Amino acid sequence: MDRYLMGELIAPFLFGSALFSSVAVAIGSLDLVRKVTEAGLPLSTALKVFVLKMPFFIAFSLPASMLLATLLAYSRLSGDSELIALRSCGVSAYRLILPAIFMSFVVTGIAFTFNELVVPAANYQAELTLDIALKQDRKDFQENNIIYPEFGEVEQANGEKLEVLKRLFYAEQFDGEVMKNITIVDRSRTGVNQIVVSESAQWNTVENTWDFFNGTIYLISPDSSYRNILRFEHHQLQLPRAPLDFAKKRPKADEMNIAQVQEQIKLIKPSGDYKEIRKLNIRLQQKIALPFACLVFGLVGAVMGTRPQRTNRATGFGISVLIIFAYYLLRTMGDALGMSGFLSPWMAAWLPNLFGLGMGTWLLLRISR
Repeated sequence: MDRYLMGELIAPFLFGSALFSSVAVAIGSLDLVRKVTEAGLPLSTALKVFVLKMPFFIAFSLPASMLLATLLAYSRLSGDSELIALRSCGVSAYRLILPAIFMSFVVTGIAFTFNELVVPAANYQAELTLDIALKQDRKDFQENNIIYPEFGEVEQANGEKLEVLKRLFYAEQFDGEVMKNITIVDRSRTGVNQIVVSESAQWNTVENTWDFFNGTIYLISPDSSYRNILRFEHHQLQLPRAPLDFAKKRPKADEMNIAQVQEQIKLIKPSGDYKEIRKLNIRLQQKIALPFACLVFGLVGAVMGTRPQRTNRATGFGISVLIIFAYYLLRTMGDALGMSGFLSPWMAAWLPNLFGLGMGTWLLLRISR
């Protein structure tokens, strides 16, 4: 029975993958066609970008394909009374959808691996190829006005911990290697503050420290009086590398895998940019939640397909489109509520999956009676 049901699922799954990938490619290629006609993008470059974008479209088609496969396969079996025959032999509804759940787990693993290893790198190369072709200078660093605040907890006299600014780093210019016209306000040490002003600074990769050139260090006592002034031609300071990493241009969330997004969150967290941190946390959870949509869609499609009615391909496709539309509508709403702070990043990303899982479980309990 399991082999038979799996065989019934594979054909519509492949059909759905081809169908939904084609639809996604057609919609996603509209902007590329516009750039070919308006910006004079060479056809060879457009073809390369198109191929590099294919993994992104395929990744989004996998959950929808799983939904269509289970819906069509179980609807056909129900319409031909094969499920009734199996139920009459003592096979429960839970046992009937087990092959669909197993296949959904397999597709979830494939989608997760694909989204981690292939999609981010392909998206990055596609954007890079497009920028070069359109003669858009895609520098991998911020050139002017690098501002990096670093916050930390400081214990007050009453024992209460308060988050305050510990260090403020400002560089007027950056060429990718050397920062120029730097001002640093350092309040990280108890009992003394210092202000560093320097013409230039460069990260020393050998000694893991900053090399400052032609500058002055002002040491300020807690009563705000000058304590000492140190002028230097070359001076090394043990400061974090974070301002340099911050100045490097950060790729978009869809150009990074989970580990890279986590590294970006760690980098930005000391700066106190909570809006960007929340956004990255939502994108991180969405990268995990999207592959598991295959499991949710597999459950919903299998349960809806076991109802005693005949569903042809056209009807099955229509129902799939409605469910997919509802899923991505919930995803958009969750994203907006998460960015506004109404929902936590985890809940914002997993809201569509939880809703689909709840609906599938409720329908399963109904048909199993």
